[in-house]
Amino acid sequence: MKNYLKLVLFSCLGAMCVMSVAYAVCPVCTIAIGAGLEGMRMLGVKDVITGIWAGGLTISLIGWTANYMRRHNVKGWFWYLLNVMVYVALLAGVYFVPRANPIVKWWENCMWGMDQFLLGSLVGAITFILMEIWYMRIKRNNGGHALFPFQKVVMPFGGLVVMTLVFWLIIKVLPGMGIVLC
Repeated sequence: MKNYLKLVLFSCLGAMCVMSVAYAVCPVCTIAIGAGLEGMRMLGVKDVITGIWAGGLTISLIGWTANYMRRHNVKGWFWYLLNVMVYVALLAGVYFVPRANPIVKWWENCMWGMDQFLLGSLVGAITFILMEIWYMRIKRNNGGHALFPFQKVVMPFGGLVVMTLVFWLIIKVLPGMGIVLC
């Protein structure tokens, strides 16, 4: 197993050395999130925390694709709805692919009566959207300018970090108090 991990690591490093340009929505990043789910599980990270980041990534990809569609004059609500459906289906793929042994098994572990990965994905998506709305409001009230450089990146990232800490505390503290999460 260690030799396999070394091979994968060196292959990834070699691929990064020969890449000429990195694009904002690169397939490698998207696949890394899916593959990272199993790696995070091996490290002991709960699915709810992984789901928070996967939900945020999904909303980010939806937004980037919508911006690309706008810049290239793609019109019609159907294409934007299809954009959302494709990315949500890709996120749901962790329950179905690979078919014989899915990455996340539905209802294998739950929190508050909901699958942990699904709960985390919803929390991450909602957090990302709310932070984007808050950023747009701040920008509008500041004459169309951000308050500091890279604020558009820092705010959603910070929101996901805060939600990760909140759920980490919930996972660590509530069971110690005798409160059952499922």
